[in-house]
Order: sequence, then structure tokens, then C-alpha cells
Amino acid sequence: MTPNKSHAPTDRELIHKTGPISETPFACLDERVTGALVGAAVGDALGGPVEGYSPDQITERHGGRIHGVVGPWHGDAWRTARPIAPYHKGDGHVTDDTLMTHALIRVYARVRDHLDAYAVADHLVPDLMTNPRWIPELEAEALPLHRLFLAEKWLVARLAHGHADPREAGVGNIVNCGAAMYMAPVGLVNAAHPAAAYAEALDLAGAHQSSYGREAAGVLAAAVAAAATPGATPDSVVTAALALAKDGTREAIEKVCEVAVRYQDFESALRPLRAAVAPYDTVGPDYRAPSLGARRPSRLHAIEELPVALGMVLVSGGDFRHAVLGAVNYGRDCDSIATMAGAVAGALGSPVPQEWAKAVAEASRLDLRAPARTLTEVTREIFAADVRRRRAHERAFTALGGSACSD
Repeated sequence: MTPNKSHAPTDRELIHKTGPISETPFACLDERVTGALVGAAVGDALGGPVEGYSPDQITERHGGRIHGVVGPWHGDAWRTARPIAPYHKGDGHVTDDTLMTHALIRVYARVRDHLDAYAVADHLVPDLMTNPRWIPELEAEALPLHRLFLAEKWLVARLAHGHADPREAGVGNIVNCGAAMYMAPVGLVNAAHPAAAYAEALDLAGAHQSSYGREAAGVLAAAVAAAATPGATPDSVVTAALALAKDGTREAIEKVCEVAVRYQDFESALRPLRAAVAPYDTVGPDYRAPSLGARRPSRLHAIEELPVALGMVLVSGGDFRHAVLGAVNYGRDCDSIATMAGAVAGALGSPVPQEWAKAVAEASRLDLRAPARTLTEVTREIFAADVRRRRAHERAFTALGGSACSD
């Protein structure tokens, strides 16, 4: 798309004039971890009240596009209105995307090392089942389990009650974005190492998802790790994701991003991005009435959320505000799309608008920065342990003679 020279510059045009986002002072590990996690929570909260609707429905309901925090779709009737009841989606409340992300960070804080599927069974599931937390959408303290969608409750059914092998427990679950939506911490623990993030997330997500749902978890973690690399750009993030992604997930990201680079504003990109991802999405045109073939394992398909999130990061040139608003106004599963876009843009170093972060933290009654401080500390510990392990391996391999060893 050729910009109209007479109009006010878009966020993306301003970014292109001032240089890559990652060259700004907002670039150290602490700030990237904070940006990614606070950014994911803000995207989640902004997308929650319009989840499941189309861009046209969103415009009709709100008298135009959404540009910040809005109230519940059904107003004060949120407690009984279908199909959302009894959740208070809106007014800055985070959803299960953020609850699961924070739960995973608590597991990292407990294990203080890389995680695998057994960590889900041994730590994540018990945390969801036994420790009451403040649930913003319920406006009450409750077990996180009671807020989770059926695809996430599968974790409890398969691991706590079914005693399935954690590495295979995700098989049989509906294939959706349930694992990918909370994988940003894995990318941050493996900051600047996308391949390691991909491998760790695939192992961990095996307890929750299979097929392209599991694959999306790995690629989202890799994208966040790539975004946290010094000098990263939206293009380099997508390149890293495509280098690792497999099957339909790779094709979907490639096709969506080929379209995304033609646009510099989310308004004009909404329908083209949906058209690009539609052949790979099994849910179908009506998000609330999935097709009979929806969410089944396949090497040909992909979840919709990840390709669109990366597409919006490209459209925005990596600008957090633009990327998240594009994800929110896209509709459908937009809280998860905005969660992913917010995590990637935040990890790139694009500042999260303080007015949004403050509103979400206050409405959700959560300290959004505390999990980031915890994860940053643990990430440094894990990196130090990785260096020790690598040095030990180097010494052992050298002692063997390495490639110079002969018969």
C-alpha cells in the first residue's frame, strides 16, 4: 500500500523514520521481560470484552474501532448475558490468558530451571487446583481451575485424575491456542535463543496440546525469544519463527505475513489478514459456531491467533499500541491474539502505554510487574546454570578428543 503523503504519519511510518524499536534505551533484559509480560496482560484485557465478535460487530457495538479499555459487551448484564456469563469481561479485567501466564511464572520460580511436561504435572496443575487466587473476571477469590476453559481443564482431567504420561497428555484435547497463549515466559527464559525456546515450549506444551496447537506454543515462544534479541525487528522475529515452524503453522504464518507487509494501518489490514489465514483455520467463519471439523489434529492447519498476531506486529512496524489495537479490533479470539501481539511487541522494546497498564492493573487488582521481576531473576539464574552445563560439556568433549579422536 502506498502511503498518502498528505495524511498524518502512522505509527509505523514514524517508527521507520526514527529507526528500529530495539535501538531505543528500552532494551535491557529487565525491561524486555517487563514489556512482554505487562504487554501481554494489557492486550488480553483490551481484547477480552470483544472476544468472539467480528470487526463489523465491534464497530457497531462501540460506535467505531476500539482505542483502549472498554466495558462489557452486555454492560451491567454481564453476570447473566450469554454466551459470556458469569465472567466480567471488560473494564480492564485480564482473562485466563494472563492467569495461566502468571501460573507458569510461579512454576519457574519454584523449579528455577528449564521446564518440561513433568513440571506441568508436578507444579502447574497442583497450583491451579489448590491455591485460591484473585480472579478479576469473577470479582472474587477462587481456584484458578474454576475460571479455565474446558481445553485448559483438560490438564487437570488428564494429569491429576487420569495419570496420563505428561509428555502425551495433550493428545485428545481440542486443538486450540490454549497452550500458546501462556508461552511467552518460555521465550523470555530463553531470550535471544529462539531454537531453545521452541524446544522447551514443545516439551512443556505436550502436557496440554497436540498437533498445531502444540506447534503454535513452540513458535510463539520462539518469536518472543527472537524479539528479545538485541537489534531485533518485526521482520527478524518472523524470519526466526518461519525457520522453526512446521507444516500448516509455517504456511499460515508465511501467507499472513506476506499480506501484512503490504499494509501500514490495521484498519485496512483486518479483512486481508483474515482472508489469508482462513484456509488454515478450522473454526470457520462463525467463531461462536465452529465447523464439525474444527480443532482436530492436522498437519495442514494452524491456529488462527499466532499468524494474525505476528501479522499485526508487522503491520504496526513493531509499535505496541498499533499492534495490540489491530489485534483487538480483529475480533474472533482477539484476547489471545492481542496477548501474543502484546508479548512480541513488548519484547521488541516498544513501550506499553502507561495509561493502559495502570488501568488494567487497578481494574484487575494485580501487580503486573511483580511476575516480571520474578521471571527476570529466574532467567538470570537459568542462564548461569546453562553456562556451567555448557562448560562442563565442553571439558568432557575436549577430554574425549572431540572430532580429532581416532581408532
